[in-house]
Formats: sequence, C-alpha cells, structure tokens
Amino acid sequence: MSSNNVSPPVCAVETPAAVSPTVQKPSTISVNGFRMTTQKRPILKAEPIEAMTKELGIAPPEMIFGDNYVSIEHDRTKWGINFNSFDALDRVDKTGASMLKVAHSKEWQQSREKTHEGIKEVVKPFDWSYSTDYQGTVHPGSPPFQKTEKSIPIELLKRPDPILFFDEVILYEDELADNGIAMLSCKIRVMPARLLLLLRFFMRLDNVLFRVRDTRVYVDFESKEVLREYQSKESDYETVRKTLASTRDDIPAAMRDANRISELLPIKERHLERVSLGD
Repeated sequence: MSSNNVSPPVCAVETPAAVSPTVQKPSTISVNGFRMTTQKRPILKAEPIEAMTKELGIAPPEMIFGDNYVSIEHDRTKWGINFNSFDALDRVDKTGASMLKVAHSKEWQQSREKTHEGIKEVVKPFDWSYSTDYQGTVHPGSPPFQKTEKSIPIELLKRPDPILFFDEVILYEDELADNGIAMLSCKIRVMPARLLLLLRFFMRLDNVLFRVRDTRVYVDFESKEVLREYQSKESDYETVRKTLASTRDDIPAAMRDANRISELLPIKERHLERVSLGD
C-alpha cells in the first residue's frame, strides 16, 4: 500500500464499451492529472497495410496492429507520450546496413516480394528482423526529456500496492520466415501513487541471435516526475542455449519467454532521462 504521507489519488476509470464482438473503444484511467489510454484493435486489413507500406518504405511484419496504441498524458502541462506501431517501424533500419546476414534473409526477401508484388519499389534491403530502438513518440510541444543519472525506483515498484489498471498491447509480430520471432509489445501498470510502462522488442532468430530492447517509463503521480530508461541487450543463440542447458529450465519454453531470456542477455546500451511536470 502507499505510505501514509501520500494523499489518496484522484482517480477515474472509463471502462471500454463494445463496438463489435472484436472491437472495443479505448480504455482510459485518470489519476491526479495524468490520463493513461490503451487501444486494442484487430490486425490491419490489406488496404491500410498497403498505405502503411508505401508511407514507411518497407514491407510491414506479418501481424501488424496499426490501430493499437498506449498513451500517457498530463493535462496541465500538455505533456504526452504515445507508443504505436507506425513510429516504431519507422525506426527500423531501411538501408540494409543493419540487416542480419544469414541464409534466411534471401528466402524472406523473396516471400515478401511475392506478398507485395503490386508495390515492388517498396521491397528493398532493410533490417528484416524489424529491430527498433523506438522509445515512444513525445507529443509536439511537450517539455523535453533531459539526461539524468536517476534510476527508476525498483523497490517502490516491488511493493504490493493495489493495481488500478493493467493492459498489454501488441504492436507487431513476425515469425521471421518460420525461423524465430520478432515482437513489439507494450504493458502498462497503474497504481495509486505511480505507474510503470514497459515497451519491449523481443527477437529470437534460431541458431543466430537473441535481442531484447526495453523502454521503461515511470511516473510518480505526487512529484509529477517522469523517468525513462532504455536498455538494449543481445547475445548469440548458442551462448544462450548453453546457459539454459546448465539450468533446470524447459529449454524450448524458455527460448520463447522474453522475461527469462532478458535475464541472460548482457546489456549493450543503457541510458536514463527525466522530465519534471511539477510546479
């Protein structure tokens, strides 16, 4: 529970109303001047996929949830951050310089050319693993993030505070020509005094590489401080397999478990930012 020094939050929850059996309105919760919204819709159909392909300049993943998003907004300062698939894919390398040089890439390229044969100019070399360093889209005019040494307070997040709102939103997923998986997802957990959002890119390319890129956004509703942490981790496939073999893990299951894999991967890049929205 929250400490006795923390005032009860001003909280309002809007429950989603069904639009159809498969489509819902956005879910929203407001706490002390912050508004958190999630939207989950079906996979995009052919026409919007073609429009997205032309605008991005690359072929999208097999499962693209182009209407899904998660957002955090602060009403008084007009600060906001949004997490969506288009902006995430726009951060994928489009030059081919970061493309994984493995045998599967040619097969994947050919399969995409067949799928998108009506727009051949779009299918060109790019990072077909859909690896992205996307950390969210900050709303125009928002107070900017600044570099900091302050870390997200993990101990506070371990406390058994009540969860006012939780959601998980998939932004895109691809099976990498049946040779693994690439997935971008976003989870948000709102408690009376704080929230934590995790945007995670998880990639497993069989017999080649594991990669995890995490963006965490922490908001303290009382101090109105926002912290953002980005971490990039990766390791070769065989090293991870050998590590799992030395444990009691069910190896096939563990290799599909992004949380378990993340524990085993060394950090390649990490940086911290903050923005204060208080008076």
